[in-house]
Amino acid sequence: MKLSAQEEYGLRFLVLLGEKYNYGKGLTIPEISRVEGIPEHSVAKILRVLRINGLLESARGQTGGYTLTVSPDEIRLSEILNILGGRLYDGQYCDSFIAKNGKCSRAVECNVKSVWEIIQSAVDNVVNKITLSDIMQGSFHLPEVSVGNQYR
Repeated sequence: MKLSAQEEYGLRFLVLLGEKYNYGKGLTIPEISRVEGIPEHSVAKILRVLRINGLLESARGQTGGYTLTVSPDEIRLSEILNILGGRLYDGQYCDSFIAKNGKCSRAVECNVKSVWEIIQSAVDNVVNKITLSDIMQGSFHLPEVSVGNQYR
């Protein structure tokens, strides 16, 4: 499993901005670019996505920059990942295997869908419990992951 560069960078940007949150300060695109070693246009693109989706706000001027719209305690990792890249497994993925008769062309031998559903459930269980604040502190307790018999 891989996270996209957008998800990785966006999470790192949010950690930087989270560290400034309690001081009421923001960071500019050039500042984030310099700290992370990422081109300004790439930083701007990701910050725009985060702003449009309500995690960030921006202000112009000498004291301007990007700031979190809410406390790092209120931002869940699941929300960040959904904004920046989406879920690992989307049930609509199987739609690409629908044959002309409207049924899955792999339905008879497909055991794979249930595997992806179990993995997605386990991932959801973890990322729904981790906040940006937890990531900033670098210490959190992962939940017990139990998928039970729901897919058998």
